[in-house]
Amino acid sequence: MKRFGLIAALCVLMLGAPAALAAQRLNFLTVEGQFICTSCHEPLPMVSSPQAIAEKNYLAGLISRGESLAQIKATMVSYYGTAVLAEPPASGFNLLLYVLPPVLLAGGIVVLLVTLPKWRARGRAASTSPAPASAGLTADDTARLNAELESFR
Repeated sequence: MKRFGLIAALCVLMLGAPAALAAQRLNFLTVEGQFICTSCHEPLPMVSSPQAIAEKNYLAGLISRGESLAQIKATMVSYYGTAVLAEPPASGFNLLLYVLPPVLLAGGIVVLLVTLPKWRARGRAASTSPAPASAGLTADDTARLNAELESFR
């Protein structure tokens, strides 16, 4: 009975190991989307230039060797430079790409929160104040206006 349990456990382990390896194995289509053609500056899956084909072949070789995603990225960066990454690393000048948009959004919200009440108060004050009385046309102005209007007929 103990042998049967041991054999069953070994069978489960043997059947589960290939499934675990297949889950760890990377798919070319998912990995390819994380890189850019260095000559076209377009996502690698969308181009078929000679440079893109060379990058795809190199990438396929790295995947077939069974390297992890981190190893593949490191190898591609060492071979082609950081321009090959679709998502630049969050360090150095590239850090602005990650920090600046939320800072600008927060700054815009603060500006709106400060200025909107002022604009609304100014609009309310303008709507409650009486409009200035318009001075009518003088006789000279009326005569000149009529003369100009006659010239258009």
